[in-house]
Amino acid sequence: MRISRVETFSTPDVGFVRVTTDGGETGWGQMSTYHADITAQVLHRQVAPWVLGRVIDGDHPVADFLDLAGFVHEREHKFPGSYVRRALAGLDTALWDLLGRMVERPVASLIGGGPGRVRAYGSSMKRDITPEDEADRLCRLRDDYGFDAFKFRVGAECGRGMDEWPGRTEAIVEAVPRALGPGIVTMVDANSAFDVPRAIEVGRMLEANGITHYEEPCPYWRPDLTRQVTQALEIDVTGGEQDCDMRHWVDMAERHVVDVMQPDVMYMGGLTPTLALADARQLGVVDSAPRRDHPSVRRCGRGVQHA
Repeated sequence: MRISRVETFSTPDVGFVRVTTDGGETGWGQMSTYHADITAQVLHRQVAPWVLGRVIDGDHPVADFLDLAGFVHEREHKFPGSYVRRALAGLDTALWDLLGRMVERPVASLIGGGPGRVRAYGSSMKRDITPEDEADRLCRLRDDYGFDAFKFRVGAECGRGMDEWPGRTEAIVEAVPRALGPGIVTMVDANSAFDVPRAIEVGRMLEANGITHYEEPCPYWRPDLTRQVTQALEIDVTGGEQDCDMRHWVDMAERHVVDVMQPDVMYMGGLTPTLALADARQLGVVDSAPRRDHPSVRRCGRGVQHA
């Protein structure tokens, strides 16, 4: 089958892609959030011209979809960064949806997933909220929707060592786990907030309060800083959400920059390159493994979280 049409439907916040084949089959996918309308322009200008008319082999989807993305990257080699990949994510996820529709199977089963349910956690994107109000809000989510794991924010986003306001991190690290009670997994995301000494200090507080997952404690573009934090703490240090270049993933794995790697499917270019990353053999770390295992994370391959 051949790709005959690529359409986008977007707002600045969210964007969707519809792919149609020459046989009339369709699939829907999603481009990355954050300026999705710009990503839609990138897709039409820098992705669609190279994929229209291409043959898709449903018998070998991973190899075929990787080859398709590789061809786009070769044609657009002057643009190796995030936007082309964010646009490719819409195409890739649409192709997986198309394939699932054709064989009448969920995409999860096509990539080796079982029939069971996937555990989800409640994630707070808020920092302009008091620790007490955040704790109350997460408790309502626990009671209303049954979440048994939550992630909340500490520090200030790319905060250069600053907190959102003085004392907020210390207060929320204690308030949220105490309010949620036993049996609830708690995790935090620092969004590149801290330098190494402050990141370690906060990490010790997280450990003391039973928090199991410490995401992006230092500026993600300075992996050596994050590695120092990983080596100093017992809590799982995680990261990689912003990265989309396989060379960065290889470095993170070989030098154990983090305990758990967290590729974002939308930033990576879709499900297919994320699956390739989850194959530990491609990273040369088949003999390496994370130091610990917590119920807060799902590991694929060796220390890769993509669910």
